[in-house]
Amino acid sequence: MGLSRTSLRRLHVLEAVARHRSVSRAAAELHLTQPAVSMQLRQLEAECGVALLEQMGRRLDLTPAGREVLECARAVIARLRDTGEALEALKGGAGELSIAAVSTAKYHVPKLLAEFRRQHPRVRVRLSISNREAVVRELTENTVDLAVMGTPPRGLDTVAQPFAEHPLAFIAAPDHPLAGRKRLPLARLAGETFLIREPGSGTRGAMERFFAAHRFRPHDTIEMSSNETLKQAVMAGLGVSFLSLHTAGLELAARRLAVLPVSGTPIMRAWHVVHREKKRLAPVAQAFKAFLVEHGARAIEQALG
Repeated sequence: MGLSRTSLRRLHVLEAVARHRSVSRAAAELHLTQPAVSMQLRQLEAECGVALLEQMGRRLDLTPAGREVLECARAVIARLRDTGEALEALKGGAGELSIAAVSTAKYHVPKLLAEFRRQHPRVRVRLSISNREAVVRELTENTVDLAVMGTPPRGLDTVAQPFAEHPLAFIAAPDHPLAGRKRLPLARLAGETFLIREPGSGTRGAMERFFAAHRFRPHDTIEMSSNETLKQAVMAGLGVSFLSLHTAGLELAARRLAVLPVSGTPIMRAWHVVHREKKRLAPVAQAFKAFLVEHGARAIEQALG
């Protein structure tokens, strides 16, 4: 049969007997009878095919083979003990949490993580911020525990749970001729230059779907790779843009940007926490997911006003 198929109980028995050099004392420690301990030792020796112990007067000593098996037994027992302690630590709120978030979420995910870590100070966090395409790739490659994004990916076996509303709208400089109107048909923006995100951006995808639903084609576009650049360009009067209002809270409050009241907007989407369907989430990842579902909306509101 071989040692590879022996039981953990037999390794514990050998370790206790070797430490006490006595079957009776080992039996007392393990809460077993002496015959039961002797039987476990005989079965272990039969599996190894060699004697592990030898009687020296009243004392038991290990044979050379017994010392080899004892070293293995102690390594296995120590490894299991360490693993058990690690699992208990995870249950107690420690561990490592790997999060991917779309770039639009960078305005509130750090706030969410900060609040979560105040409740779980022993959690180590790894956060990556990328566009939607890159976040979906991280999910596909199973390199992150959870992802925070708008629309969950299609064609990928994921579990997605919404935890907060996510409004998107058209913005312009405060002195733009259309700023301050009560309501605008989308057609009034036909002659505008649109400042748009790069391909692969979730915000751009939402804008393109809105345009397609209204059979609207922009007159001119300028592509930019970040929300910050888009906001600066809009404030400079280079054009109008379509953005998550969660990215522009400070600028809107300071009246450096204005929302254009286009009919059908703001488009209300949802923030989702996403993970692979078959992924076994560690306790700390389960705790962060539960935190987002229970407290995410309030924390975003506090962070962004």
